[in-house]
Amino acid sequence: QWAAYTGAGLLGAFGFGGLARGRTGRAWVLGLFGRYRGTVRRAGLLWVNPLVLRRRADVRLRHWRSEAMPAADPDGMALRVVLLVVWRVRDTARALLGVEDHETYLRECVEAALARVPVEPAGGTRGGATAAGDALTRLVATETAPVGLEVFSVQPVRVDYAPEVAGAMHRRRIAALDARQRATMLTSVVDSVEDTVTRLTMRGLVELDDYERKVLVRDLTVAFCSGRGEPV
Repeated sequence: QWAAYTGAGLLGAFGFGGLARGRTGRAWVLGLFGRYRGTVRRAGLLWVNPLVLRRRADVRLRHWRSEAMPAADPDGMALRVVLLVVWRVRDTARALLGVEDHETYLRECVEAALARVPVEPAGGTRGGATAAGDALTRLVATETAPVGLEVFSVQPVRVDYAPEVAGAMHRRRIAALDARQRATMLTSVVDSVEDTVTRLTMRGLVELDDYERKVLVRDLTVAFCSGRGEPV
């Protein structure tokens, strides 16, 4: 009689031990004696064989913001890039059993992709961060698919030059801006001088030979440049 009671108690404990609670966005990866036995994605109360090893997997959409990672621009200058990665676990078996830590694997794939894709700082003329983000997304998605990860987006959120080259790049950018400003101002002055000389001659206000025309053009150019604050 006591043996029967004991057996019934053990069976009851065995049965209750298989009860589990499934949640939306979570999954159970089941394994028995080292072999994969399936994945449970249902929500609510469910029963699983107590002899089966259960490992929980998060299958919700996740965002990962990296720290500043080394990269290079199209000219080979050193950069520091912060990336935002949108991803999720798609194949739970591969993600949990294929690699030891799929989050670490994702980070390594992002670092490898940055070594192959040049990233252009803001204000560039070769597609900017959008083109680099598209290329990074394709590379990382291809590399992580075999381990059950689905990558939706890899986008740079901050791109800065490395400290060792930041000063030189800042001076180069200021010089380029100054050169463009001077070129724009010179074009404006030349147009103004040409328009003034043309009006004077067409209306018959002055009659100029080649030498006098050159002198007038020179004097007007000096006057316009001085009025615009340009050194003569």
